[in-house]
Amino acid sequence: MKICVITALSIALLLGNSVKLRASVTGPVPSDGDGPVSQVCQQCCQGPAAIPGIPGLPGPAGQMGPYGQPGSKGVAGQQGQKGEIGPIGPMGERGAPGNIGSKGDDGIGLPGKIGPRGPPGLVGAAGQAGVKGQKGEPGETPDESNQRVAFTVVRTSNSDKSTSHDTRLPFQQTETLLQGTSFNLETGTFTCTVPGTYVFMFSVCKDYDTSITAYIHLRKNNDWVASGQSYDTSSHEQMSGSAVLVLQRADTVYLTFRGSALSDSTYHYTSFSGFLLYPE
Repeated sequence: MKICVITALSIALLLGNSVKLRASVTGPVPSDGDGPVSQVCQQCCQGPAAIPGIPGLPGPAGQMGPYGQPGSKGVAGQQGQKGEIGPIGPMGERGAPGNIGSKGDDGIGLPGKIGPRGPPGLVGAAGQAGVKGQKGEPGETPDESNQRVAFTVVRTSNSDKSTSHDTRLPFQQTETLLQGTSFNLETGTFTCTVPGTYVFMFSVCKDYDTSITAYIHLRKNNDWVASGQSYDTSSHEQMSGSAVLVLQRADTVYLTFRGSALSDSTYHYTSFSGFLLYPE
């Protein structure tokens, strides 16, 4: 609406100026050749400048022109120089050790045979040593894989007393003694004749009338293996223990006691047992 009003006012102004221009041209003008007439004509023909018209609305967009020719390909850049090798990094931490492999089976060798005994040497003359006999062949080792060793011994006497921890406990009777088992009743000592693993057990009754603490010790050779004790001096108490021992030939196992060991011929309150679990 504003644009229409402005357009109408512009047209009216243009028409008014055109009427004034036309009246000035058609009126009488004195003329004397090239004098005032020409000056008046120049003044009347050159009227005042009109107000510029309103710019027209922009026209529609033209059609897209054709695509231009593709430009030339640029020059490829030069490849950079190879960098220097970096320094060697620090050494990594040491890894955890691997698992230990399983132990292989132990080989079992067969024992050698006992060789025959060599002949005796010749008896020399008086005052002179006899001629040494020839060396015999290697002897055969007895097969001990099937040999059995076991014992159980008991005390039948009423009571024995001791004030030393090193006193050996004797026994008076064997309940079990397999053939080939070596046991000395007087010293109460078992001697190993078949190397291997053994099980030992003991049970000793403390007499009530003793005034000192009772002790019982299972010993291998001179070593202490297992012990029992009783502090009660007013009543009977049973002391017992057991152990598994690996023995070599000629090893000894026995009991030592301090105090009193009670037993009798019927109930056998005090006993000592052992057997071969498996040979070496």
